[in-house]
Amino acid sequence: MDTLDPPDWGAFARIAHGAVDRAIARTAALRDRPVWRPIPQAVRNSLRQPLPEEPTPLDRVVDQAWDGVLDYPMGNTHPRFWMWYMGASSLTGALADFLAAVDGSNLGGGDHAAAECERQVIDWLRQIVGFPDGASGTLTSGGSVANLIGLTVARNRMAGMDLREQGLAALPRPLRFYASDQVHGCHQKAVELLGMGNRALRRIPTGPDCRMDMAALARAIDEDRAEGWQPACVIASAGTVNTGAIDPLPALADLCRDRGLWFHVDGCIGALARLSPRHAPLLDGIGRADSLALDPHKGLHVPFEAGCALVRDAEAHRDSFALHSPYLDPALRGIAAGGWLLDLGIQTTRGFRALKVWMMLREHGTARFGRIIGRNIDQARRMGAGIDAHPRLTRLSPVTLDIVCFRYDPGGLDPATLAALNAEIMMRLQEQGIAAFSDTTVHGQHGLRAAICNHRTTDEDIDTALAAVVRTGDELAQVPIHARPA
Repeated sequence: MDTLDPPDWGAFARIAHGAVDRAIARTAALRDRPVWRPIPQAVRNSLRQPLPEEPTPLDRVVDQAWDGVLDYPMGNTHPRFWMWYMGASSLTGALADFLAAVDGSNLGGGDHAAAECERQVIDWLRQIVGFPDGASGTLTSGGSVANLIGLTVARNRMAGMDLREQGLAALPRPLRFYASDQVHGCHQKAVELLGMGNRALRRIPTGPDCRMDMAALARAIDEDRAEGWQPACVIASAGTVNTGAIDPLPALADLCRDRGLWFHVDGCIGALARLSPRHAPLLDGIGRADSLALDPHKGLHVPFEAGCALVRDAEAHRDSFALHSPYLDPALRGIAAGGWLLDLGIQTTRGFRALKVWMMLREHGTARFGRIIGRNIDQARRMGAGIDAHPRLTRLSPVTLDIVCFRYDPGGLDPATLAALNAEIMMRLQEQGIAAFSDTTVHGQHGLRAAICNHRTTDEDIDTALAAVVRTGDELAQVPIHARPA
């Protein structure tokens, strides 16, 4: 009889233990590896093979995985990867992912310990951000889906009618959502997926500090009411993805209360900074949100994927997603008892994401995570101070959390040439395996961006990378740089 279990359990154990040993050794030596390296063409070709019909011995498959896949990672586990804000993973989280996969439970619901584990994790995250007892939540693939869930509840509750039954066409007036011009792109996708269209998301200008302009927001709400829109929801950024700016949360909470609007907070960048006692005041007001998105795979460094949506009004949350099919009838006893977690989101089949969050919070405790998050913020400020002190480096925005935007500027270059110069600096540092920055634009000024969400980063890494930026910039500034294409 064919089965997917190993024919020789002892042989499988030896291969698996060898793979674990190799993974641990590679992680221990991350600092000695380049941040990133290009994929050789031969390796690319090895991943463009015909569909396999016949089996291959597991030891060969594992070797091919190392040589053809795992030896060429993105690099985000490396201490000098700051290209995107995504977390640096951890071995405990990887172990938890393995154990969760062996457990094999589907977290759509049911009466089993994995479902209780998710409820525990949701409650811990609720406490971290200051949501009240009785608030609802669900784990998601990441911030994009967490925000989508929060905005779905906002749309349905603010419609003033049974939108699930009647649809958007029954609305007497179109809904309008508001966010700053620095809002993450997932919110545009959300309003499009919710059937409202991009026009329903009005972007509010930001000041030099990259925070939402409160006076401009109030004017926009008044204008929209007069023009036939129904203002419904304000989306605040508790840490913008571009610069780490935090919108004025207490003032936005007051405005939403006074105007009768839903208050949603995208806290995927900054919400977990509440774990750092020195920096928690930056997030004052976040617990007043009606809904909140956050990302354990960022600030808690659990392996992808792990996001979370929290909703203050548990009934509104459930009313937006609950759907009982005949094959999912609840029961008072047995496996189908205990409620359905699928009633809180869009997935029926859900992986056991909670175990890695549970294990890491149990192993390390919130105080250690708070110290790591606080250290990353301090390192960003260290980088900002080094930029401010150097005559050929210019900071492009304030350093609020752990994101720094800046550029190398030797002076005398037009904007296009300056942008090309910085892009080339970025590429060379990546290709040399020294450090991974991204490039970005802040209020029309192009530059480099460091998102220091990394539990392995040291102060020496910060100094090494800045020195490499200056050294590479000085070398390139001696030769003509072609302007970047528009």
